[in-house]
Amino acid sequence: MILEKAIKYNQLINMVYMSKEGQITKRKIKVLNLDKEQLHAFCFLRQEKRTFNINNILALEPVYTKRNMVI
Repeated sequence: MILEKAIKYNQLINMVYMSKEGQITKRKIKVLNLDKEQLHAFCFLRQEKRTFNINNILALEPVYTKRNMVI
């Protein structure tokens, strides 16, 4: 699963999330911990640690960074 790999490799994730009120947001997160129902992560949108309900996650995508090479 993407979330377990994100924890293992310290990788950032782009997430589409729906709040309890039905508002949909796209967030970049750093996964800190994961249990059966909740995801604990640092949210770059809010600039703080947040807890997300796993059932409200609509999409996940690893963030890939391009490395610049200087010759």
